[in-house]
Amino acid sequence: MTEMLVLDVDGCLTSGAITYTESGDEIKSFNVKDGLAIATWIRMGKKIAIITGRKSKIVQKRMSELRVTHIYQGIRHKKEKLDEILKLEGMNYSQIAAIGDDLNDYHMLQSAGTSFTPHNGVQYIKERVDVVLDTNGGDGAVREMIEKIIEKEGLTERFLKEWL
Repeated sequence: MTEMLVLDVDGCLTSGAITYTESGDEIKSFNVKDGLAIATWIRMGKKIAIITGRKSKIVQKRMSELRVTHIYQGIRHKKEKLDEILKLEGMNYSQIAAIGDDLNDYHMLQSAGTSFTPHNGVQYIKERVDVVLDTNGGDGAVREMIEKIIEKEGLTERFLKEWL
C-alpha cells in the first residue's frame, strides 16, 4: 500500500517554466486539480514529501497551504534526502510512489516502489519509470498520478468520500 507520495516541483507540479518579473521576482503556477488531490491524499491520512532542486518561497507557500509537512528545497541528491525521510517516518521504499521529470530525479525514482513521470518528462526518465502519465507537468500530472494509485489500491470511494 502506498503511504507517501514524493513529488518533484518544476516540471511535475509546474510546467517547468521559470518566469521572472522585471524586479526579479519568480512566478510559478500550480494546477488546482493537483492541489485538491494532494489535500485529499493528506486528509486520507497519507503523507506527501516535496523534494526539489530549486528554492522558492512560492513553493513553501503553496505546500504550506496544502498542509504538506515534508518540504525540502535546494536538494541536489534527492535519494539521500528520501532516505532520511523514510528513516524519520519508519517507512520503506515499497510504500513510496514518486514523480520526477528529469535526470536529477533518476535515483529517487529508481528507489521508489512505484515511479511516475509526466508526459513531457525527458526521454531517459520516460524509459525507466513504471508509469508515463498522459498529462504534462503543471497540467494535472500529480492529480493523474494520485488517481492511478487510488484506483489501483481500491481507494477511490474513500478518496471521493472526502468531498462528496
